[in-house]
Amino acid sequence: MTSKSCSESHRADQLLALDNQLCFALYAANRAVTARYRPLLKELGLTYPQYLVMLVLWQQDQIGQSSTVSQIGERLRLDSGTLTPLLKRLEERSLLTRTRGTDDERVVKVALTSAGRLLRAEAAFVPGRLLCGLDVDPARLASLRGELRDLLEVLEGKEPSA
Repeated sequence: MTSKSCSESHRADQLLALDNQLCFALYAANRAVTARYRPLLKELGLTYPQYLVMLVLWQQDQIGQSSTVSQIGERLRLDSGTLTPLLKRLEERSLLTRTRGTDDERVVKVALTSAGRLLRAEAAFVPGRLLCGLDVDPARLASLRGELRDLLEVLEGKEPSA
């Protein structure tokens, strides 16, 4: 929004209309997308937040890098109070291990187990099946994803990538 459009006076009922709120559009879209994932992830025995954690771990594992709880939290924008129970449940399922650092016990390292690595192959169907169920041009979705990333960078005080 430009400074001119921010300074224009609008009627309060227009400004406060639910359908005019960016936050509500994002919230409702997030809930709808998560609901689309739910049956696909149920086949894997994962919740949506657990799936996101596994995506981070699979990506790091593919490039031969380990992860720490703080790195996963930073990537997913989750605090350790939210992330720790997710990791604990995944560890109980033997999909990952958590170990304290030898140099600094505050650092908790997270590593995939062989079962966690095998789950990656099973999860490979999720993105394709999700997209096949949507009647939206993939290029439009890619553009939307890019715009949302740019918005996130602005909201987090970073310069959007060109």
